[in-house]
Amino acid sequence: MHLRSDTFVDGARVPGDNAFAVQAAVGHVALSANRSPHLSWRDAPEGTRSFAVICHDPDVPSVGDDVNQEGRTVPRDLARVDFFHWVLVDIPASFTGLPEGADSDGVTAGGKPLGPTPNGRRGLNNYTDWFAGDPDMGGDYGGYDGPGPPWNDERLHHYVFTVYALDTESLGLDGRFGGPEALAAIAAHILDRASITGTYTLNPALG
Repeated sequence: MHLRSDTFVDGARVPGDNAFAVQAAVGHVALSANRSPHLSWRDAPEGTRSFAVICHDPDVPSVGDDVNQEGRTVPRDLARVDFFHWVLVDIPASFTGLPEGADSDGVTAGGKPLGPTPNGRRGLNNYTDWFAGDPDMGGDYGGYDGPGPPWNDERLHHYVFTVYALDTESLGLDGRFGGPEALAAIAAHILDRASITGTYTLNPALG
């Protein structure tokens, strides 16, 4: 399989319009257009009955003590964990891609609804955890929500977009499932996969 995007080139920066947040002169960051990127795939193997798209950031700080704190930085060598930005499964086998903005166009306080959409079934992304307890932003965040790394992180973040060709029309997932649950369900059904990676930072020191 091959995967490409008209939104960004593999290995290049994700545009600000496709991020959750952008740099700001006052307050460090501001909410952005948060549009899901264009993805296009080809050469899916015979027997493909659905697709899944997952985006994760493997560079998220494992400890949040220094995150977005004035006068402090998140050390580059701090251990990192995965943060899922997009979980979309049961994409029809007839699809060969998703246009820009197909699964997100703007920040939705409290998150976009989970469940079936014309493009597939949305799972949770990890903004659900990030905003937990926030009276203005808390909720279940479904589908795509873009990059918004700590503005004081010394490490450039990477966003890995992977499309999976699967041998089943449905993974049977329902309700509140996230990236780990989706990957566990996908594991036994993968015919092929392809990935591209974008980068992003909100730290002015990283350019």
